[in-house]
Amino acid sequence: MSAEPFEPDLKRRLAAEAIGSFFLFAGVLGSGVMAEMLSGGNVAIALLANTIATGAILYVLIAMLGPYSGAHFNPAVTLAFALRREFRWKDALPYVAVQLIGGLLGAFAVHLMFDLPILQVSTKARTGIGQLAGEAIASFGLVFTILVTLRRLPASVPASVALYIAAAYWFTSSTSFANPAITLVRSLSDTFAGIAPADVLGFIAAQIVGTLLAVVVGGWLTADPPTIEGSSDLSR
Repeated sequence: MSAEPFEPDLKRRLAAEAIGSFFLFAGVLGSGVMAEMLSGGNVAIALLANTIATGAILYVLIAMLGPYSGAHFNPAVTLAFALRREFRWKDALPYVAVQLIGGLLGAFAVHLMFDLPILQVSTKARTGIGQLAGEAIASFGLVFTILVTLRRLPASVPASVALYIAAAYWFTSSTSFANPAITLVRSLSDTFAGIAPADVLGFIAAQIVGTLLAVVVGGWLTADPPTIEGSSDLSR
């Protein structure tokens, strides 16, 4: 007798997305604050600490909450799955809403923990063609990593995504936001990981471009090859 497939109801899926977004966004912002406090002005050390913490929390959250919500924590990922018809469009807006709400509460929690003003606006400029190109490439790579790894090695998704983001913090000029929700939330935190509100729209546009390209290329790469009728061994 086979076990029933595990499929939580929408309320539980949204709760998982909200909790995951809370801890992911808190992990990114909080580790940035702590890193800046302890690095003595060494930006490279601060970024390294921020990278390690982000990769670690991302692995844990995907492994823990993936079976419940798919562990998107990112409107770009939700959009990619919806475009591929692997996610219901009617659930996309609630997912994005809880990603934003959970992430915003995570940012507020960081401000509270570190005795910072709860409500604030970032003053860190992140603009220019280099930054936008970095975000498009970072977003392409993230979504591509997810789609391709899910196809053949689904158990490796948590590690693959965490390691990709850790690497992209360093090889992209933008330090790889690759997430429209966290981009918006980071504009409301004047900390190490912040972004000025004026630069948010450009980042999100670049992220969407990268996501759409990843859906196209990833779909082509992972598509089942056509079969030739009457031939069971194409190598002959």
